[in-house]
Amino acid sequence: MADGTASEPKEIQTNLSVPEALSQWREAERTAAVARRGRLAAQMATAAADEASLAAEATAKAARTSLEAATAAEHSALKTAHAARMVAQAANADLADADAEMAVTDLAEAAGRDEYKRAMNRARERNEA
Repeated sequence: MADGTASEPKEIQTNLSVPEALSQWREAERTAAVARRGRLAAQMATAAADEASLAAEATAKAARTSLEAATAAEHSALKTAHAARMVAQAANADLADADAEMAVTDLAEAAGRDEYKRAMNRARERNEA
């Protein structure tokens, strides 16, 4: 994510024992879940920032029709709208980062699951031999 707190998914190890592969898979699942929660938080922040921007712009429009005292409110609302747009842009960037991180962690989770299945098959083949 843009704030630098995102952790990179670990490289998927191969030829693991069943317990090791299961542990690896579970770790990948946890990482993917964290990424999904981060994406949801970024989506919510984006929606809130968009709403705040619209509300600030509406306040600015209403202030333009007010009396002389409303001039100060208009400037304040415009500054708020600008700040809200900046927050929305940052939230959109965070959302894009969260999407990318989620894609990487989903791949890591799938690779972990696949290695777990291969480990199970190897164990099954050893038991059948």
